[in-house]
Formats: sequence, C-alpha cells, structure tokens
Amino acid sequence: MSLPIPQKKQKPHYIGHRKRLRERFIIGGADAMQDYELLELLLFMAVPRRDVKPIAKDLLSKFGSLPELMSAPHSAISQIEGVSENTATAIKIVFALSARMIKQEIMQKPVLNNWARLMDYCHMSMAYETKEHFRILFLNKKNMLIADEIQGSGTVDHAPAYPREIMKRALELGATALILLHNHPSGDYKPSQADICMTNMIIDAAKPFNITIHDHIIVARGGYTSFRNEGLI
Repeated sequence: MSLPIPQKKQKPHYIGHRKRLRERFIIGGADAMQDYELLELLLFMAVPRRDVKPIAKDLLSKFGSLPELMSAPHSAISQIEGVSENTATAIKIVFALSARMIKQEIMQKPVLNNWARLMDYCHMSMAYETKEHFRILFLNKKNMLIADEIQGSGTVDHAPAYPREIMKRALELGATALILLHNHPSGDYKPSQADICMTNMIIDAAKPFNITIHDHIIVARGGYTSFRNEGLI
C-alpha cells in the first residue's frame, strides 16, 4: 500500500508581496509608491505575519490622509481593526522622528532664513490638532530658536494667551524676539478680530522690554496666514 505524497505547504501570498514592495522602494524611492504602499512598508515591521494591505487602506480611509493619520492620537489609531498598541506606537514614532528632524534643522540656523522649513514644522506640529493651542517660538539676538513652547491650550475655537505671562517667560529665557503661532481646527486659517486684538496686546506688552514680535502665524489644514504678510504687524 503506497503512502500519500505530502503536499508542499504554500507560503502565504503576502510574503512575495512584501519582497516586491521593498524592492520597488529601494529602486524607485518613495515617489514610485502610493501612500498606502508606504504605510504598508511601515506596517511590515510592526506586523510580521499578516497581510497588512487592508489595514493600511483602512487607516487611510478612516483618517483621510497620511498627515491626519500621523497626527491622530495614539488611542484613535489603535481602535482600527488589526492595529495593535505596538503598531499604533510605531506610527506615532515615525511622526515624532519627522517632527524632531525638521525642528533640529530649524535650530541650526536663523529661523528667518529658513522660513519654508519653519512653516513645514508648524504645519506638521499643529495643523491637524483637534483643539486650539497657542504656541511661542522664542528667538535670541541672532534669530535662532532657543525654545518652542505651548503657552495655552483650549477648545476647538479658542486658546488662551496672556501677554504678561508671555513676557515673563521671554525674559526668563533671554529671548529678544518672538514668533507667535496658533492653530484653527476648523480649517479656516484667516485671522479673527479677536486674533488681531490679542496680537496687538502682545506687541504692546513686548515694547517696554525691546522684544520684537516678528510674526503671528495661524495654521490650519489648508494652509497658513502670516500677520506680517497680511500687513497686520
């Protein structure tokens, strides 16, 4: 009696897919890939034995884009089916590394000479927040960044800013100039009358200390507004 010939166990289909995707990235770089494919490459490292294409597409469908995904809270990312705590952490680490890289580039040279990179950093850091934050960039005599701090966090349409506290902090740091920043979660990056009034109050508070307010930037998903460019400072 002949014994049955054992069937060769087939490798999961995603094994070959992973290899091909990695090769495409190595040869063609990120420009040769779609957003969900780049996300797949990241998920390969966090999810070693599973087809991650559906997860990558679900993440982008849920959050709308890579920037919105990367900016989303850890808790929101981990709620997606198939996304573990470790996977959500891996996504947030990539975002943190990107922000840190841009910030270090900014700190190596005068901020005003690297404006485009500064706007990249501000957009990455604030554009997709769900609450308003009032942020200050403190600069030294050479207009180099010495501190980047959130001075107040509020609701979806308001963040507190206290001129006296801002000046106190600037003096503590030895700052000679400031760039004011805040985000509009609504997506509208045009300044309100309240934004203009607050900016003028901070400018007035800074004058006795010879502290310059270079600009006030409002950041939103669709872009940003510079008070300086709009003639509001």
